[in-house]
Amino acid sequence: MASARLYKTGVASPTNEKKWTLSAWFKFNKPASGGHMYFASGASSDTNWLQVRASSESLSISGYSTAWLTTTQVFRDTSAWYHIVIAADSTQGTASNRLKVYVNGSEVTSFGTDNRSSISQDQTWGWNKGSVVHNIGGENASGYGDFAMAHCHNVDGTAYTPTTFGETDATTGIWIPKVSPTVTYGNNGWFLKFDNSANMGLDSSGKGNNLTTGGTIIQNKDTPSNNFAKLNPNDIAGTNDITLANTNLTTMQSSNVGDYGIRATLAATTGKYYWEAKITTFNTLCILPMETRLVANLSDGSPADDLYGVQRYSDTQTNVYNDGTFDQHNTAMWGGITSSDVISFALDLTNGKLFVAKNGAYKDTTGATGNPVNGTNPTFTISDTTKTYTFYTEMRGNDNNGTLVNFGDGYFGTTAVSSAQNPDDGIGIFEYDPPTGYKAWTTKAINSQEYS
Repeated sequence: MASARLYKTGVASPTNEKKWTLSAWFKFNKPASGGHMYFASGASSDTNWLQVRASSESLSISGYSTAWLTTTQVFRDTSAWYHIVIAADSTQGTASNRLKVYVNGSEVTSFGTDNRSSISQDQTWGWNKGSVVHNIGGENASGYGDFAMAHCHNVDGTAYTPTTFGETDATTGIWIPKVSPTVTYGNNGWFLKFDNSANMGLDSSGKGNNLTTGGTIIQNKDTPSNNFAKLNPNDIAGTNDITLANTNLTTMQSSNVGDYGIRATLAATTGKYYWEAKITTFNTLCILPMETRLVANLSDGSPADDLYGVQRYSDTQTNVYNDGTFDQHNTAMWGGITSSDVISFALDLTNGKLFVAKNGAYKDTTGATGNPVNGTNPTFTISDTTKTYTFYTEMRGNDNNGTLVNFGDGYFGTTAVSSAQNPDDGIGIFEYDPPTGYKAWTTKAINSQEYS
């Protein structure tokens, strides 16, 4: 939600200002280092003000002048969804029961800061307070958090436990949202499913408490029940000069000091996967094994073994990396690559083949037409199919929009794809029609192909 928020003023008659619950799934776009997750804009007292925010990779909950709780647990995994539940009930006789935090279904009991003893019995809170502006993702158009969010519940008048909102998937063992939980939301409550791209603040609780959108919020196909691949900010080769944007699908480099690479968050050993990318200048798109040490510099023409992909050298020339060999200025495939070209990858790990297309035209390195469906003329034949492969992109020099990847969310940067094509299973949105049998790179796709 970077540079965007949802907000609403609380109704004049809350159900019960002493009890509330906040529940949502968060996927942080970088290790949780700052920004508001929830915020109530109240007066200068703890009972009119609430902050829930990421702070130094931990979770912090505070009033206006009192830091009530800060977790010792850190939130560094940018590939994972975290279910965070905060339950408040100041009627409790024991101070430690007046504010509780749960992560992925389990109560957090270890805190670096624990000032719950300062919470008075029967006190009111800043949250669910009448005539107070309630924000998600920012502090009155500032202090934005950098995360994706799913299944956001606000409850006025009841302190719930996580099992109200989530459950363990019997097949995968993953903690996932209940699609239609039984919840009494109260006068100020809401349930945001984020399933209406035209109204991201639409309340599905039945209370009609719609929130207003401030800034641009992009609907994400990545969900806690089906985790999509992203680029991994914890996994950068070379000096850390790469930054990421647009839910970790756009790479940027701030200075012309060298070549740096970054891998995706998901990998696989078998199955068929499809994704797309655009490259704006002298950048590289490859697959490589997770076991391979990240390459800090491919432009010297000495790529690692088991690395396959293309590099935009110019608008008229393409470089090719093929299992440790370097084919500089290959003109047989497509000529060059421009910033408007869509590069498609159809990866067949079951048969050890990678097909690469420019604007829908699959070619091998000699220029022959490839066909990912029947397996003819792959761009690359993968020599070692025992390894676990992932996507890798490298950027060179000063480039504020290096690589724009679409793993199925349907965007290149902040621009939606124009044709909206879907794989066979309907999961994912792409510019070009994915070949029959190929899936978006998601946890469901990996599970169905690795363990079927």
